[in-house]
Parts: sequence; structure tokens; C-alpha cells
Amino acid sequence: MVPKRWARRAVTRNAIKRQIYNVSERFGDRLPEAAHVVRLRTTFDRKQFISATSDHLKLAVRLELEQLFERALRTEVHA
Repeated sequence: MVPKRWARRAVTRNAIKRQIYNVSERFGDRLPEAAHVVRLRTTFDRKQFISATSDHLKLAVRLELEQLFERALRTEVHA
């Protein structure tokens, strides 16, 4: 979920969602088959990420998502 309060522009929200889909595909075979929810919890500041489709924004989102999915895998292994 990418609420408007954290990513004001639709183009930013859509870019973030595309990153979620791309990263989740790479981890999909290692995660249990279930519905997974990814929820944006902090803002992507327009001052830091001027362009909604910049490589800088995509990289920041991708890195954060990879950390999230890696943590989910570690939790699943230890459960």
C-alpha cells in the first residue's frame, strides 16, 4: 500500500509499486505462498527525490524492499 500522505504524486506511487512487484518476483519462489502486504511507512521527500522516476528513487526503494524481503526470509526460516 502506498498512501498519498507518504508519496503525494501518482507517478511516484506507481513507480514505488512497480519496484514492489519487481522485487517480490525475485523473492517469490523463496517465500511461502500467501498474500504479502508491503506498506509504505515513511515519506519519500520531494526535496530529496526531485523526479518521481529518477534512478535515485528507484534504487532507494529497491534497496529498502530487498532488506524487507531478506528479513521476511530470515524470519520464515527461524519460525
